[in-house]
Amino acid sequence: MSPAPLRPLARIYPPPPIHWVGDGFRVRGYLQAYPELAAAMDPFLLLDYHPPHVYAPTTRRRGVGTHPHRGFETVTLAFEGSVAHHDSAGGGGTIGPGDVQWMSAASGVLHQEYHAAEFGRTGGTFHMAQLWVNLPARHKMGPPSYHAITAAELGQVALPDGGGHVRVLAGEFQGVQGPARPFSPIAIQEVTLAAGHSLALPVPEAFNAGLLVMAGVVTLNGQRVATDELASFRPGPGAITVVAEAPARLLLLAGEPLGEPVVAYGPFVMNSVAEIEQAIADFNAGKFGRLEG
Repeated sequence: MSPAPLRPLARIYPPPPIHWVGDGFRVRGYLQAYPELAAAMDPFLLLDYHPPHVYAPTTRRRGVGTHPHRGFETVTLAFEGSVAHHDSAGGGGTIGPGDVQWMSAASGVLHQEYHAAEFGRTGGTFHMAQLWVNLPARHKMGPPSYHAITAAELGQVALPDGGGHVRVLAGEFQGVQGPARPFSPIAIQEVTLAAGHSLALPVPEAFNAGLLVMAGVVTLNGQRVATDELASFRPGPGAITVVAEAPARLLLLAGEPLGEPVVAYGPFVMNSVAEIEQAIADFNAGKFGRLEG
């Protein structure tokens, strides 16, 4: 019997330099650093990964003040620490370790993102990731929305023999469906794997896919990938096999490419220059609502 096919691994990307977003998010911007990776990860537009970092206690609010978005969804995963969000459509709240914020900016919204007040007072380890997920053209001008997803709501799959577990935010793994309801088919899954254990991650053939190693050292389809490196995979048949050399934690991002024009200008991502110009005009005219603070 011939071995099962493996998804073709395109490239392993080294960690890009750390940069600050506002004064509270110390991130590595993978898709901004590597334009060819951004093209290969359609429908994902951005991956800002905040590796674990210890913040000292403070009474000052750390984060990013009021700013607009149009044309996509923001997904914030809090692994450690707490994040507070408020937006002009009335959405908002605080998420803690294991929780997720899912905001669809769609036709336009103003929002703020900060370290939660209690986390700021106590300080501690902060570890998170934020994604921008493109919206199909037909949904870009829909109503904005906000969904806070708790850790308990995520799909959970325990791996055999104490090998670890998979948390499913979007898509499906071993029959367990994630709670997110994106506007196009995607999979977002967090994998924790014990040293010496292995796992096969099935990804639909038409999906683009990438795996970020957040901790540990793994072998992905026979190639070694270390902490803070990201492996991208070409569409095609076959699974992604993960073998953990050391205790590992990974983030799987996979999705069916939209194949639509992408025109981006700062916080706006549309399909044409005219739509970007309209977004700027609408923002200047106050059509994104109002948000104090």
